[in-house]
Amino acid sequence: MKVRCPDCEGEIKVPDDAIAGEIVSCPDCGQEFEVYFEGEELKLKQAETVKEDWGE
Repeated sequence: MKVRCPDCEGEIKVPDDAIAGEIVSCPDCGQEFEVYFEGEELKLKQAETVKEDWGE
């Protein structure tokens, strides 16, 4: 399945067996997105990044 990148409109290939929470990245801009579903429709949202807190 192919979807458009929300940031740069590049083409992102999403596996047909993708599950909610899976991370895919845009080959054009490098942005990472998390797969989620609204009903049967596959959607992408910007993936959250985990930052190191260095013991704070």
